[in-house]
Amino acid sequence: MNTTIETMRSHRSIRKFKANAIPDEILEIILTAAQCAATSNFVQAYTIIRVNDQQNRTAIAKISGAQQWIIDAPVFLVFLADLNRLEAVCRKHGKEMADGYMEQFIVATVDTALIGQNTLLAAESMGLGGVFIGAIRNDPKKICDMLNLPEHTYPVFGMCLGYPDDQPPVKPRLPLEGIFMKETYQTDGRDTVLEAYDETTRAYYLSRDSNLKDETWSCQMAGFMSKIVRPHMKAFIASRGFCTR
Repeated sequence: MNTTIETMRSHRSIRKFKANAIPDEILEIILTAAQCAATSNFVQAYTIIRVNDQQNRTAIAKISGAQQWIIDAPVFLVFLADLNRLEAVCRKHGKEMADGYMEQFIVATVDTALIGQNTLLAAESMGLGGVFIGAIRNDPKKICDMLNLPEHTYPVFGMCLGYPDDQPPVKPRLPLEGIFMKETYQTDGRDTVLEAYDETTRAYYLSRDSNLKDETWSCQMAGFMSKIVRPHMKAFIASRGFCTR
């Protein structure tokens, strides 16, 4: 197993950081490496905004459910799906962007997710840690107003980065046989795989140094997936110029 695979397999979310700043040259290396992520048709439909202003960070933390690490992390980034730049490119060449289609929304969102994952992986390879912050979507309009975001952009997630001051255990993922199939989608044997995984996750949660709980993955997911989460997003996305057709 090489160092790249080792880094990927040792991923854990970091929410407690040392006070050490991340040098600008290190952040630049991380982000330029992250830009090498795959991108559909080379559109590169993303923008990353670094938020330093502590008043804005405090407001974002409040929006995100009082996540203190947004305030404390040496670096906080907001990742945008961005078709605004591509609209400007169309105008430059005398064309009108065919906006409002679902496919464009998917492409921009996937592009943003890919560069986000690459950013965290590059950071981890350099001894840093971080955590994605999807909860900025609790009130995405406030994020847009705060960061002066133009039409055809929307905030997909935030990310805290810094030098870890904590090393939580790695969460066990689903067994490969639970997510990897050949030729067709298959459900045979799924219950057996999930029952075994439930025992694995229960043991993990009971062995942690903090936030101990007696819970299985399937129980946790049943609770999460049966709740309505952020129902405002459909109207918000349309208000940003996405998915209007």
